[in-house]
Amino acid sequence: MPVAQQAQRVSRRRWLALTGATALAAGLAACAGLPFGNDYTFSESQLQRALERKFPFDRRALAVLDVNLSHPRLTLLPERNRLAVSVDATVTHPLGGAPLTGTLAIDSALAYDPATMSVVLRDPEVETFTIDGLPERWSRQLNAAGALTAMQLLQGAPIYTFKPEQLNIGGVARQPGAITVLSHGVNVKFDSR
Repeated sequence: MPVAQQAQRVSRRRWLALTGATALAAGLAACAGLPFGNDYTFSESQLQRALERKFPFDRRALAVLDVNLSHPRLTLLPERNRLAVSVDATVTHPLGGAPLTGTLAIDSALAYDPATMSVVLRDPEVETFTIDGLPERWSRQLNAAGALTAMQLLQGAPIYTFKPEQLNIGGVARQPGAITVLSHGVNVKFDSR
């Protein structure tokens, strides 16, 4: 075989090897850059932004009250493996009158809901529910009813919804498992299905 053909063959081999190595390196770099491996930690700011996208939150409560929850503020409670959410609350009655405004603060455990592919509030507990300017004689009754209503409204409320591609990496379907609240975020462990 002439030297020119051998050189061309070597160059072609070298080019194919270089192209293959480049493709492999790019693939490995892409895999390394995937946000989800066996676990992922959402930072507090990521969770705050995800939570803000879920608000305002409007629901009818007690069949006659319209409740609007807005401006969520997130606090992590790692010592209890829970998080706290404080929101502005506005309650209106369909018969009119000035809306009642106040603040609702809850803390909650977290769970994964496969039907919605979301990390959701589980077993929320109302810490405080205050209505501004409410006479004391009505305050306790409305706060008790409001606390029950708030728990019903917030049970299962999503704080982060996964995209389908986040749960299927390299053809392997993943299911979120253990969820742990840390001082700097929330860690989700993934199990293969």
